[in-house]
Amino acid sequence: MSSPKIRCGVAGVGSLGQHHARIYASLPGAELTGIFEADDTRAGEICAKYGCRRFSSLEELGDACDAVSVVVPTDRHAEVALPLLARETHLLIEKPICASLAEAERVLAAARQHGCIVQVGHVEHFNPVMSFLEKEIDEPRYITAERLAPYQPRGTEVGVVLDLMIHDIGIVLELVKSPIARIDSVGVTVLSPSEDIANARIQFQNGCVANLSASRMSTKKAREIRIFQSDAYLSLDFMNQAGHLVKKSDIIAYGVKMKLGLVKAGDLGAIPVKEIPIEKGEPLALELAHFVESVAKAKQPKVGGALGKSALEVAITITEQIRAGQK
Repeated sequence: MSSPKIRCGVAGVGSLGQHHARIYASLPGAELTGIFEADDTRAGEICAKYGCRRFSSLEELGDACDAVSVVVPTDRHAEVALPLLARETHLLIEKPICASLAEAERVLAAARQHGCIVQVGHVEHFNPVMSFLEKEIDEPRYITAERLAPYQPRGTEVGVVLDLMIHDIGIVLELVKSPIARIDSVGVTVLSPSEDIANARIQFQNGCVANLSASRMSTKKAREIRIFQSDAYLSLDFMNQAGHLVKKSDIIAYGVKMKLGLVKAGDLGAIPVKEIPIEKGEPLALELAHFVESVAKAKQPKVGGALGKSALEVAITITEQIRAGQK
């Protein structure tokens, strides 16, 4: 006998929320029950397309659903999440979890009080690139990450650190697994009320250093990371789900082959580089499938409230340093 489908909803079906609705409507273990959306035209489009209901209040949405995605602007996350949690609805809250630590603590306290799962939408943790990194990286010593995007008004209710860099903050926290010793940041405000370009150098207590750059003033899109550890160098592209790997063991093996006369210098290049075989997939679909499974099995999600709050704390520290420097 098959398990009942998880009744899912979406609060906010704008440019990103519409994809949450699309995926819930197609997931085998889910059923798109309905949406909460202020825009009449967009609400009508989504309901007609996926055969779901538009609810007139968050409370009604929460009563009808087991699980809801909160996909509204960051500064409204808490006001949308709290009424849903009060209805004992499990939540996937898009990143960052909230605009402030105080709001994040209120949301997580409410989740504990009502026995609800909160997953935070750090979608890159479900990118097949991250799955490869989690298997391959065990002692990173130096990390560089660059995340670039063209300017668009959407998302500018927060600065580029909370908008874009927070993805890479979550990634390095998960890979390094060490307390932070020091953060040094710089940023520039160009078109938005807050920083549009930012760089942060994060030094961890275990000696690892991460250098993160983010810009929403770029002419191109890029989401790249490079990681160095004692036995390997990895360069990966989150956007195209591709990359290459250089391992010390391969270099040693190459040297042995040269000594034995099995290869000549230059036959394979000075450094053997391996293309990484990554099985491509839509990160958001993988993320929502994991959320639905977590709700169905009553288990903690891969990216829970604790990681979401830790990433937010680092992002706010960087933002405050940038603003202090601008003054």
